[in-house]
Amino acid sequence: MKRLLRRAPLLGVVIPAWGVEDYLDDCVRSLLAQTHTRWQAVIVDDGSTDRTGDLADAWAARDHRISVVHQANAGLGAARNTGVAHVRGDYLAFLDSDDVLPRTAYADLLGSLQQSGSDLATGSIVRWEDGTLTEPPWMRRLHRPLRHARVEDRPEILGDVFAWNKVWRRSAWDAAGLTWPEGIRYEDQPTTTRAFLDGTFDVLEEVVYHWRIRAGSITQTRASSVADLADRWETKRMALASVQAHGDPEVERVFRDRVLAGDLWRYFLLVPGCTPDWWRMLRSGVLELWGTGLVDSGLPPVHRLAGWLVAEDRRADVTSLMEWVAALDGPAPRAQDIATGAWRLSVPPSVLDETTVPTEALALRDHELGG
Repeated sequence: MKRLLRRAPLLGVVIPAWGVEDYLDDCVRSLLAQTHTRWQAVIVDDGSTDRTGDLADAWAARDHRISVVHQANAGLGAARNTGVAHVRGDYLAFLDSDDVLPRTAYADLLGSLQQSGSDLATGSIVRWEDGTLTEPPWMRRLHRPLRHARVEDRPEILGDVFAWNKVWRRSAWDAAGLTWPEGIRYEDQPTTTRAFLDGTFDVLEEVVYHWRIRAGSITQTRASSVADLADRWETKRMALASVQAHGDPEVERVFRDRVLAGDLWRYFLLVPGCTPDWWRMLRSGVLELWGTGLVDSGLPPVHRLAGWLVAEDRRADVTSLMEWVAALDGPAPRAQDIATGAWRLSVPPSVLDETTVPTEALALRDHELGG
């Protein structure tokens, strides 16, 4: 009696593309090189004005697994949603058109899902910058192996906000009614947050994505305008609302303090030279989402202090603090209270009058003391 061969699952891959004539070929070649070969991809040309659309059409002519949709420019979220509507498969993945995949990326993620039965699998990433591949330490920490988990098992995984280092079971995606927000930047976080909250997931330690860091991309020009910061606050609100609706206090605590606050340091660095409107929006968001609670957050010590100063509307002090930190050769200096033995940041009087700051805003934690 002949043994029936099990057919490999079909993976649908959505590739949104806009203005990537210099990068699309590398991206598609990395897809063609995958050890998992049963896939169908749709490239969504989102109103490109360069040769992106022509290159996409050329790839579709060469490989029957690739199709192209041309649409008026509508943004990344809308392009991804268009792709979802056009692609078929048992599983679903998103691949940004200026990035590349390691050869076994989809085989690793799909293999895990087939064994576990989970709704979602996520792997680690490396940043590809100036010819160097670097795995961020925080991604390595998040991607300690875990199988068929729920968010309560590792709430920190909500910090893995990227769309493109994951594979979804398509039935789970559809059942949850997942879509990407449209007309707004930083659209990854609300959707990935919902996915982790609503289903089961696998966490892989393997690197499954090479994220190209290029000058001028959205992630490299963040927060320089009021509109950009407004989008960031809105996507944070959307993600937080999903966490609150989930109803687990510990998940919300971890999310608010470690995940939601995690990228604030980037914005604090921009305070020197910011406009009054941008400062007001930064402060209003900090007050809305944390009040003065950033002193208890998972931010590094200097940025906990900066967050407290932002909430207190002390722009000049934040500016001095950020300029001082930028000029340091190493970690911020620390001092020990002779009476209590407690350690704290030591900020020069020329930068900040420490007598105007509460003890908790300067305090260091045990794990921050080093050797």
